[in-house]
Amino acid sequence: MAPVLLQLAVLGVALAAAALILISFVAFITATEMPHLQRHEEEKFFLNARGQREALPSIQDSPTKQLSVVVPSYNEEKRLPVMMDEALGYLEDRQKQDPTFTYEVIIVDDGSKDQTSKVAFKYCQKYGSDKVRVITLVKNRGKGGAIRMGVFSSRGKKILMADADGATKFPDIEKLEKGLNDLQPWPRSYFRTLLMYGFHFLVWFLCVKGIRDTQCGFKLLTREAASRTFSSLHIERWAFDVELLYIAQFFKIPIAEIAVNWTEIEGSKLVPFWSWLQMGKDLLFIRLRYLTGAWRLEQTRKVN
Repeated sequence: MAPVLLQLAVLGVALAAAALILISFVAFITATEMPHLQRHEEEKFFLNARGQREALPSIQDSPTKQLSVVVPSYNEEKRLPVMMDEALGYLEDRQKQDPTFTYEVIIVDDGSKDQTSKVAFKYCQKYGSDKVRVITLVKNRGKGGAIRMGVFSSRGKKILMADADGATKFPDIEKLEKGLNDLQPWPRSYFRTLLMYGFHFLVWFLCVKGIRDTQCGFKLLTREAASRTFSSLHIERWAFDVELLYIAQFFKIPIAEIAVNWTEIEGSKLVPFWSWLQMGKDLLFIRLRYLTGAWRLEQTRKVN
């Protein structure tokens, strides 16, 4: 009996090793090169408040604003106004209290099929294109791709990623700016929480250590850190946050987690089971592709 069990154990280990080698091989041969920021001709411009086309700036330009807020939006005509009203209300009040404070909000319409761009452009007309800009992508790139496009078209010294659903209260940006580091994610539904804990374990095990909630859509970066990390980003869909943090940790960019108020908003584009399954696959492939050398990062200098 013992020899049979030993043989089965050896067979199991051999099969597991073979499966890991096969998955690593698939991850390696399917790895794509780092995507360059390819813009369609229409994506090189934005419309000013008068409806005239103006060229978008570059992340390589010197910053001219204190804060850029990048809002990725896909079919958000209903939820976007609530978020924008709160965000712009806060930003305008802050500017009145401190006239030296300057900002811009960049809404990136990620190939929406509804009236997202039209709804967003109304804010451009109301506040002016120096404060609110709308970038309409020709086709859907995914959340990471949309944020990347917005980051590379921003003018701020600091760049904030903020979801269009308004799940995070905008005044909490002050907590990020002060560098508090005691993040406690807001309660979510039981099923989403269960999936999230499983996802967090995979993130910790495979890619990123020391970050409890990688998927929070409220992230603040310096201009230099944003340029460095997004320039090295491969993933453009849901798991892009994990690779972004993996890259930041590789380059030894300091990271702090801050407690923010979070409310679950209806209308999420995530399909709980299948979306987490897809992200689990992406996590494994991120780890294997960097491990096998299919993707590489070159350390040159420390980034603040």
